[in-house]
Amino acid sequence: MNPVQNRLVIVVRADPVICGHSVEARNLAETALERGFDEVRIVTWPLDRLAAAGLPLKPLDSVLPYSPGIIVERPEPVGDYKVPDGRYLAGIVGRLVELFTDGVPTVCLSLYLSPHTIAVADALRAAWGTGLPVNVTTVAEAVGSDVTNVVCTAVEEGRLGAAAHILSSYLSQDHCVAVSEYTRQLIITEAERVDEQHGTRFAQQCRERIRISYPAIDADAYLDLDDDVIAEVLAARGLERDGYVLFLSRLTEAKGVEDLIEGYATSGVHTTKALVIAGRGPQAAALREVAAASDVAHRILFLDDVGDAEKPYLMAGCAAFALPSKPRPEFVETFGIALAEKMLAGGGPVITTVTGGIAEATGEHAIVVPVNDPAAISAALVRAVVDTSPAQRAEWAVRAREYALQFDRRTVFDRLFAGVVREPDASRV
Repeated sequence: MNPVQNRLVIVVRADPVICGHSVEARNLAETALERGFDEVRIVTWPLDRLAAAGLPLKPLDSVLPYSPGIIVERPEPVGDYKVPDGRYLAGIVGRLVELFTDGVPTVCLSLYLSPHTIAVADALRAAWGTGLPVNVTTVAEAVGSDVTNVVCTAVEEGRLGAAAHILSSYLSQDHCVAVSEYTRQLIITEAERVDEQHGTRFAQQCRERIRISYPAIDADAYLDLDDDVIAEVLAARGLERDGYVLFLSRLTEAKGVEDLIEGYATSGVHTTKALVIAGRGPQAAALREVAAASDVAHRILFLDDVGDAEKPYLMAGCAAFALPSKPRPEFVETFGIALAEKMLAGGGPVITTVTGGIAEATGEHAIVVPVNDPAAISAALVRAVVDTSPAQRAEWAVRAREYALQFDRRTVFDRLFAGVVREPDASRV
């Protein structure tokens, strides 16, 4: 076997987590092989830890295999019961130290600042402390929940240490990117608040150093879908093309599913279109109860076992795709990966809000409704599936696909890595 010449390490909550950024990690890994990396390692969490954390997970048998050359590592925890927390993080940090000191030129990309970028920063300090040669370039990608779930909370509670920990770890990386301009501005705003409260100097560094890298989507999986296969996939679910409105995402309060159910029930489109709610998440049981109490309960179908291979066909076959996301303290839609995927797949119009970074994902190619507005969703459904002709929907789908092609994994990868230098400045480490 030839020795590894260059390596990409991605630190992320990977499959089977239901999250657009776990899919993004897969897409970047696959593209890295095409672009000349001879080894890609995804360093992530053991399956039992992901399940125990309560994260929504895909059925394991629905997760597509990675290409040869992509190695998924799930380091075991370090320590015993006397370490009440952090044992799994210690396992990840320890494995990263080993990868950083084995002599292979490495680019390390972390998706989510907390805890992944923090782990990379800790591992890199330890690697340099070994005295062994280290040739690592680091890239940290921030998503909105990094700020809403961690930094905002720290600022609100006046906890400088927690805010400084995540911001300083982020800025210690060679390259700092955010998944949308919305996310970039959100980070800067919160850094300004930290600076105002504590006299620190984070905001200016964030303004100067953070650039945008939109999430990487595998456009190939959504383009040129065979009509016969679409029909077969839908028939297996008891569905017909253009016969349903689709929601496909995590089932959390921030996704607006309850508003969608109410809007669907009052729209009248249930007479010809079913509502398919596909996904898993902490609100799944509650949403099933809401649907069961609806007058149109018999027209609402929940799917909790949709895999990566089936998803594009469900999107392509729908009469409309609705994701009425809303801002929540714990989560704000920082881009809207599922919306861009749907636009690539074709099918009926997208109905959504302009929460967070959604407008960057959809451009002018969505029917926009206000947040928390079932009546507006009802009107949007009528517009999408009753008032719009098949020819108009087809033209709309073509324009939407052309816009979404900018998020193809190869385009995103090339833009991201065009500025990544393999030889980091040791003075900054």
